[in-house]
Amino acid sequence: MCILEFFLLYRRLLSCKVKTAPQTWGQRGRNHAFARFADCRDRERQRVYRYNEREEIIMELRTAVSPKDVKHYTTERLREEFLIPQVFHEDDIYLVYSHIDRIITGSAMPVEKELVLTAGDELRAAYFLQRREMGVINIGGPGIICVDGKEYPVASRNGMYIGMGKKDITFKSTDSKNPAKFYLNSAPAHATYPTVLICREAAPIPAGLEESDIVNILDCNKVELGSLEESNHRTICKYILPGQVESCQLEMGMTSLEPGSVWNTMPCHTHDRRMEVYLYFEVPEDAVVFHYMGEPTETRHLVIRNEQAVISPSWSIHAGSGSRNYTFIWGMVGENQDFDDMDGIDNRDLL
Repeated sequence: MCILEFFLLYRRLLSCKVKTAPQTWGQRGRNHAFARFADCRDRERQRVYRYNEREEIIMELRTAVSPKDVKHYTTERLREEFLIPQVFHEDDIYLVYSHIDRIITGSAMPVEKELVLTAGDELRAAYFLQRREMGVINIGGPGIICVDGKEYPVASRNGMYIGMGKKDITFKSTDSKNPAKFYLNSAPAHATYPTVLICREAAPIPAGLEESDIVNILDCNKVELGSLEESNHRTICKYILPGQVESCQLEMGMTSLEPGSVWNTMPCHTHDRRMEVYLYFEVPEDAVVFHYMGEPTETRHLVIRNEQAVISPSWSIHAGSGSRNYTFIWGMVGENQDFDDMDGIDNRDLL
C-alpha cells in the first residue's frame, strides 16, 4: 500500500460514525459513582459501584478471596480487596456487599435530606430486609430511624437492631450541622426478631415508643479487659448478641481503648466459624492504626485512618495497634453466635 492510499484509508476511518450501545442503569451508576468519589484518598477503590434509581444508594460488590492468593498480594491489592477507605458520604447511603458470608456493611449519612433504604438490583428482593436483618450504630450527631412508620430517636453511640421483614426504612438527622452517621451491618436471616432501639445507658422512653421497643445494654455486656502495662486496656460494649438483643446470626459491638493503650485483640485470634468487619473511628488526623490480618504464619497489615473499615475473613487473624488510642465497631456473621468461640494464637507462633 502506497503512502497516498494509506492516507485516504485513514481519513475514511476517521469519518466513520461509531455506533455505541446506550448505557445501562448499572453503567450510568458506575460512571456517576466514579465522578462523585474521584476525591477519595484511595483511587484504587474506583471499581464496581451501582446506584439505585433514586441515586441515593451506592452498592459496591466484592468477591471472596483465598488465603493462598492473599499471601502474594501487593499492598495496593490488599487494600483493594479488604479496605473500605471512605465509609461515610454526605446525603448518601453507601454499602459494600461482600461475598464473604454475604455481609453488607456501610453507612447512611443524612445531612440535608432524608435517606430511603431500598434493595437495589444486587439483592433481587422486593425490599432490603425481605430476607435480611440489620444492625445500626450511630457515631455522629443525633438522628432518627423510621421503621414502618415508627420513629426511633438514635443518639450518638446508641444503636438499633432491625428484624427481617421490615419494609420501609428511612434515616434523617436532627441537626444538619451535626449530622448523624449511621454505621450499618446486614446479614441474611431465616427468622424475624423484634426491632429495638439499643441504648448504652438507661434513659426516659421517647415519645411514640413503648418499653418493649428499647433494650438497655446490660452491665455484664460492658466488659473491661487488659491493662496499661500491656498497652491494651479497653472496654468492650456488646450491642447485639444472644441474651440481650436476639438476631439470626448478626453480632455487633464497640471497643474503646483507654489513653495510653494502643493494642486490640492481642494476643490475636481467628474464628473459623465467623467473619468480621471493623470500623475504626476517633482516630486523629495525624494518627494511624495498623490492622493486622492474614493467616498466622502469613501475616500482613493495612494502614487505617479515621472512619475507615476492614473486611476480615474467618481464616484471618484479628488484631490492631495504633499510634494512640482509638475506638472501633466490630460486626460478626457466620456459623454461630458464640462470642467466645475463637482460636487464640500464641505470639511465639506468629510470622
